[in-house]
Amino acid sequence: MHQTKRQPRKTGWRFVLLALVLAVAISGLVRSLWLDVYFIPSESMEPLLEGGDRILVSRTDFQSEPIRQGDVVVFDGRGSFAPLNSGRGPLVDAAASAMQWLGLTGSDTTYVKRVIGLPGDTVVCCDAAGKVTVNGTALDEPYVFPGDAPSTQKFSTLVPEGRLWLMGDHRSVSADSRSLLGAPGGGLVPLARVIGRPVQILWPLDRFAPVARPPAAGPTTENGR
Repeated sequence: MHQTKRQPRKTGWRFVLLALVLAVAISGLVRSLWLDVYFIPSESMEPLLEGGDRILVSRTDFQSEPIRQGDVVVFDGRGSFAPLNSGRGPLVDAAASAMQWLGLTGSDTTYVKRVIGLPGDTVVCCDAAGKVTVNGTALDEPYVFPGDAPSTQKFSTLVPEGRLWLMGDHRSVSADSRSLLGAPGGGLVPLARVIGRPVQILWPLDRFAPVARPPAAGPTTENGR
């Protein structure tokens, strides 16, 4: 009796699946520890970052050198700029997170703003010339959107330890620390919520360019920063 030889099972799809799983795992590890990609949903950081930009964010820059006044930071706004719980349910949150992870949509809880006040700083708007001051020294802010005032809202705040006072560059359309003065936390973002620093505009291609870090300059505090 003739017996047909058993054909070996085709395992090619298994290797493809394994490679895909490994690629996703490695990508997730890289994005959780070193680099991540974020979608800019609004015009609040124009002209530096435009709505629709995809940016590469370094999670390690501030580990070697502390955050300083003038830095642009990406941060988790839950508990300061956004509610801790979205109220939409876990399934909707998971779907939204997947879209955000792919860089297809912006996040309702992740923000990009510029550091104006560090812990211990007194930030005031405005002096007689209409400029924002930090510890009594007027800020030179060349990054502010052309035609915008440094701020049309008056405020005076002492930044507590472990917090940051943040503002958008397009001041007339930016919801930032100024907008939350009466809310719990007063719009002051915990340092621990900072995710990283934008280092590169990835998309659209005609805007592909590095995002330079401002030079270490500006007003000093009583602690010598």
